[in-house]
Amino acid sequence: MNYNTDRNDIEMREYGRHLQKMVDYAVSLTDRKERQKVAENIIQLMGILNPQLRNAADYKHKLWDHIFIISNFKLDVDSPYPKPTEDTARIKPADLPYPQKRIRLKHYGKNVEALVEKAINMEDEGKKEIFTEIIGNFMKMAYKNWSNEEVSNELIKEDMKSLSRGELEISADMNIESMTRNQQQQRKFSSNNNRNNQNRNRNQGQNRNQGQNRNNNNNNRNNNNRNNFPNNNNRNNNNRFNKNQ
Repeated sequence: MNYNTDRNDIEMREYGRHLQKMVDYAVSLTDRKERQKVAENIIQLMGILNPQLRNAADYKHKLWDHIFIISNFKLDVDSPYPKPTEDTARIKPADLPYPQKRIRLKHYGKNVEALVEKAINMEDEGKKEIFTEIIGNFMKMAYKNWSNEEVSNELIKEDMKSLSRGELEISADMNIESMTRNQQQQRKFSSNNNRNNQNRNRNQGQNRNQGQNRNNNNNNRNNNNRNNFPNNNNRNNNNRFNKNQ
């Protein structure tokens, strides 16, 4: 038994082991013309195995780069494109920095904290109040989505004080119910539409079944009349025969 653990490694697994063997065979050829011909045939086969690469503008270039990578850069053939090297073909991407900032109230998210900081730094008091009201609306809607329970305005006010370190305050004149109310109306409207569509589909199905039953009854009636037609003919023939006698 020849296990995969005993075989050579595959440089690019998306092409499979058979193509890896083909490339290894091309590398082992001593005749340069024959090696060039085999490499070009392998390129055509690679395009068939990975048709999604054809959507790219430079997919031929990618295929030639792949065949050199599969050969571990040992394939000596003429390429219509610059030959890649191990340093240029296997560039390790830079590590993405992971955010290390701790979110104080995770159910509101990081964006709410950024909005609160922006509101704190506003110099115009009128804009700051409007912005605070908008943030309070969003906080209540976000809390409602997170907990799926009734949320009191007092809780949102306390959370606003906590996030802003006492710099922002939701007053009694501010309306923080509009976003939550609009969301509830949209959900109700969506559920009503779904219910109406279900009723419409149910009525259409019933009408279709009634139409099919009516057609079946008509067909049965026509078949019965057709079956009775020979009996009528026999009866007419018997009457004619009796008259002749």
